[in-house]
Amino acid sequence: MNSIDAVILEVADLAAATRFYSTVLGPDSPYLRLRASGDPTTGFRGFSLSLVVSQPGNADALIKAALDAGATSLKPASKSLWGYGGVVQAPDGTILKVATSAKKDTAPVTRDFDEFVLLLGVEDVKATKQFYADRGLSVGRSFGGKYVEFAADPGHVKLALYKRRALAKDVGVSAEGTGSHRIVLSGAAGPCNDLDDFAWEAGAGSSLAATA
Repeated sequence: MNSIDAVILEVADLAAATRFYSTVLGPDSPYLRLRASGDPTTGFRGFSLSLVVSQPGNADALIKAALDAGATSLKPASKSLWGYGGVVQAPDGTILKVATSAKKDTAPVTRDFDEFVLLLGVEDVKATKQFYADRGLSVGRSFGGKYVEFAADPGHVKLALYKRRALAKDVGVSAEGTGSHRIVLSGAAGPCNDLDDFAWEAGAGSSLAATA
């Protein structure tokens, strides 16, 4: 009762998005589904996806796969105080961060990742935290009004909340944006719309698929 079954991305070009995400995540990813949409949207859509990997080489491999498949670089992969990572933007506009807390490789490089995290950029972290707690989601970590991470069942998407402007800065874009978020969450909290109008629908687990 504490899971996002899948993130549903609403995309203008379903065939192109299917090719991109199948290349980067694999064709049978349980975390992502795609849906055709022409809803208007501009600028930052208020969310990012994050792939947490075990070592820098895996981050580089995933970032290269995304760039080769048509993504653009927002933040080139680099070392930092917390580890190593970079940020790209998929052709459909979705922002994807790949990161690790490890400073060096300790195993053969692969494109495997350990966690699939959805970060929502919200105006009021504390209020949105309470919104989801009231719907049965358990808080895993919380840092006041700055950041909240909810516990995730094994093999499911992890949900985290960040201030919208802080999230935009972290991924290297302007916080300005209008129109549709172009994302729907499938899981235990749905159906509902949260305080920032992120939409949820009742969960129905399925692997990466394109639907009209």
